[in-house]
Amino acid sequence: MPIAVDIDVMLARRKMSVGELADRVGITPANLAVLKNGRAKAVRFATLAALCEVLECQPGDLLRWEAEDVEAAQVG
Repeated sequence: MPIAVDIDVMLARRKMSVGELADRVGITPANLAVLKNGRAKAVRFATLAALCEVLECQPGDLLRWEAEDVEAAQVG
């Protein structure tokens, strides 16, 4: 997927656990793990805003675009 999720980077910078972040944002640790591991198909703006508020960062600190490998995409 061309969108990479860097929540783990911000968690390390803030010295915060996944459980603490999930609790403060108001989502389950399982749903946060799905988002953190890049398996989510979508994220609500309200959730993104809450993540940014708790982690004191911008959306671009959590999400970034990566070009897909066109050749690999055609094979798979």
